[in-house]
Amino acid sequence: MGVSATVLAVDAGNSKTDVAVVTGDGTVLATARGGGFQPPSVGVGPAVDVLGEAVERAFATAGVTRVGHVSACLANADLPVEEAGLATALHARGWGDSVDVRNDTFAVLRAGVTEPRGVAVVCGAGINCAGMRPDGRTARFPAIGRISGDWGGGWGLVEDALHHAARAEDGRGEPTSLARDLPGHFGLPSMYALIEALHLGRVEGARRHELAPVLFAAAADGDRIAGGLVDRQADEVVAMAVVALTRLELLDEETPVLLGGSVLAARHPRLDDRIRERLAERAPLAVPRVVTSPPVLGAVLLGLDRVGADAGAQERARAHFGG
Repeated sequence: MGVSATVLAVDAGNSKTDVAVVTGDGTVLATARGGGFQPPSVGVGPAVDVLGEAVERAFATAGVTRVGHVSACLANADLPVEEAGLATALHARGWGDSVDVRNDTFAVLRAGVTEPRGVAVVCGAGINCAGMRPDGRTARFPAIGRISGDWGGGWGLVEDALHHAARAEDGRGEPTSLARDLPGHFGLPSMYALIEALHLGRVEGARRHELAPVLFAAAADGDRIAGGLVDRQADEVVAMAVVALTRLELLDEETPVLLGGSVLAARHPRLDDRIRERLAERAPLAVPRVVTSPPVLGAVLLGLDRVGADAGAQERARAHFGG
């Protein structure tokens, strides 16, 4: 019979899953990595199976069979009803006595603060924002795409870059170096050739993400269209952060605003500078900083919060993950 640990922490993104088994004093017994968590594409059961592969490896390494509490921060858990359904699915696996499921944005937030207080904006493939206070109040957005009012993230930026580049080449839109730079990234001579290649699958759709750095490079070189898209992304990040701060009544307090995800972590100067300038105008007491700690640390800390672990346990966990 295995020994019972305290927390199983899960941070599951679209492309990878990280799990950790942790004791009540913050000692990390084991970690494991698995595949992406994509219930919209494969269904809840198969998606949880992917988590299970990583969990079972971590349990085997830690020498445990279950834990007291499961703290899971999951991509695609965008609505409270989805969180509830996923919590039920995880509880059915018998990994722990209790289960909390949150959107993965909360993992980025908790990883970047010493207490559960602040706001995080994550801009990677998509964009999302979440905030929390120690009293349990939260602020969040549906973040399921354009139908919920979202704009930006890597995919959104690339979609708009392709749109403007196509119109520039055929004369419907303003000239932009993107008409040359985007197809050039794939060794193609024109936007028409790139459109054809994407449409017919000669360039895989998943490779569109490679074009985000091309957009930022064009903006840095002074292209007006590319620069406008970068500025709009900065304004969207600030808008989400300010709304979350307002909902949580934190505008009048010095409050951390954590910036995470591949787009923001890249620290593109134009994007980074504009975010800080606009945030200073609209929320002068906000303290922006880029999160460099792994999000699974946030899932660990949320789990330790839940079981009432002391500050020493949290610091021990932070030290393990370099937080």
